[in-house]
Amino acid sequence: MPFFLVNFANIMPNTFFRFRKFIVFQDQCAMKVGTDSVLLGAWARGGHRILDIGTGTGVIALMMAQRFERSVVEAVELDAAACVQAEENVARSPFAERVKVVCMPVQQMATIGEYEHCFDAVVCNPPFFENALKAPGKERNMARHTDFLPFSDLFEAVRKLMTPGGMFSVIIPFDFKDRLIEEAAISGFMPSRICSVKTTPRKTPKRFLMEFRRVRSTDMVMEEGLLETEPGKRSEWYTALTRDFYL
Repeated sequence: MPFFLVNFANIMPNTFFRFRKFIVFQDQCAMKVGTDSVLLGAWARGGHRILDIGTGTGVIALMMAQRFERSVVEAVELDAAACVQAEENVARSPFAERVKVVCMPVQQMATIGEYEHCFDAVVCNPPFFENALKAPGKERNMARHTDFLPFSDLFEAVRKLMTPGGMFSVIIPFDFKDRLIEEAAISGFMPSRICSVKTTPRKTPKRFLMEFRRVRSTDMVMEEGLLETEPGKRSEWYTALTRDFYL
């Protein structure tokens, strides 16, 4: 089940979502702005040069640009319509001079010499469905299913694109966590920071925010996050995490 903005999705217009410092139009994108992207954009650690893989609307790239004021952000996207919309969203934002949208598969990007080992922070809200019933529409399937970006390809691309000491941050459904860690290990990545996210106190975690590095961490950080203390009431953790973005 998609993990959209919890209990406040009804205030989100179909065509755009307004944040404090920028607006994200989304009518041309298969995947709309949702809690997954907002969580990752607010939680991931940044660097001087940041890469957002599968940027879609560009929301995570824009959030990272807002949080890390001295950074340069590149946002790579496979779908042509999403690329155009992401470019338009970037152009309207205050961060247009620091965010660049690149329209190509990340696998192709990883073969281009100028990008080799140049990003010290990489973020991705990856497709995760495997061998599952596909929804109507090629673009939505590209965004949700691993056909175009298997985990193995993802980690191989990140290995080529990220600096040896860089950080790779993702958000993944709870039942894909172990599979992601296994694929990470094959490519030489180890988790350095993990945050389990519950929707309400009595629920089991629905999402995991995960950070991977290619250097072994001796003090892996384990965190817990909570979206709502009760239906319709944001938790202190989620409020603090997103206070610079939500109106």
